[in-house]
Amino acid sequence: MGRDAGVRPVTAAVVVPSDWSEITPEWLTAALATHHPGAVVDAVEVAMRDDGTNRRARLAVTYSSGSGPATVFVKAVDPDHRAMIEMTSGLLHEPRLFASNVELPLEHPLVYAAPIDEAAKDFMLVMEDLTARGADPRDATRPLTPDQAADGVFGLARMHGRYWGTRLERPELEWLEPFVPWDGMQYAPLPAALDRLGDDAPASVHALTIDELVEDVWKPYVRTLTTGPSTLLHGDAHVGNTYLMPDGTVGFLDWQVARRGNFGLDLGYFLQGAVTTADRRAHERELLEVYRDALDLPTDEMPSADEVWLRYRASAAHGLTLWLCTASAGELWQRPDIALALAQRYSAAYDDLHTREAIADLM
Repeated sequence: MGRDAGVRPVTAAVVVPSDWSEITPEWLTAALATHHPGAVVDAVEVAMRDDGTNRRARLAVTYSSGSGPATVFVKAVDPDHRAMIEMTSGLLHEPRLFASNVELPLEHPLVYAAPIDEAAKDFMLVMEDLTARGADPRDATRPLTPDQAADGVFGLARMHGRYWGTRLERPELEWLEPFVPWDGMQYAPLPAALDRLGDDAPASVHALTIDELVEDVWKPYVRTLTTGPSTLLHGDAHVGNTYLMPDGTVGFLDWQVARRGNFGLDLGYFLQGAVTTADRRAHERELLEVYRDALDLPTDEMPSADEVWLRYRASAAHGLTLWLCTASAGELWQRPDIALALAQRYSAAYDDLHTREAIADLM
């Protein structure tokens, strides 16, 4: 299951182009050289472009000799959003992760090149076009089934177990920062989100002010992520950053928020948003067991079932805060139907799982 980023090293000897026009056949030939050493690119054409907080494009590629992918996907920072991404996500974390060539033992996109310009705070990722493998990108309006979610938690557990505790301490990951709170969430117009949720949000969520949500729920929870054993976190493993392969394997996209921290963040943020509320309530206990069994850790390092449950309960604070703030912004950050669906699921999880009590137990 999954792709191993360390099988072949990501190409490093290419510079970051400052504009799409600088993605020339020569540049792309160099970017593909490690994985397709005999390929010489003849022509590159932008087949699709989507500029948001990041710039993304699908490139159609032809070759004068050798062979390579017919299309590739490229991703770069949008200069207008550089400061916001740097504050909330970590501007260069995703390219650093793939340039490090560490193994990621779960399904993820194959990255051909990840050049970084540290001085300019710029990067570009050249990766496979997942549609060529039949990948089906998912979002909150198309949730996963419990069986599909089980594959997702299995993959996260394999990655977490691989980098659990002292296994995370390796030179190629020295840059990896701890997951800590950031500022700015307190400016979200929370009443707008609660009005949109209406009766779909429980009374415990409607009672929250933005200051209480951020200062008394979210920040205290995030501070618990630096307690206990740390691991490599995807950091943003909500369903909108997943895709489903034809064989049922769940893959993870957009590793921009990669961090070190407690496993509960990825586990809860993924599971509580990836399935419907009814499916979560019916299956979450067994899915947590799937996760724990797949960690493959020695007995003395294995978290107890009670610890997994406690960390999972507390993690609803993160999804609740991020998606209430996102839903409060209307169409600014996300499609309203997606934001509302996730805000509903994390609100229900927050209430069902007594998240504030769980956070207090961790502090």
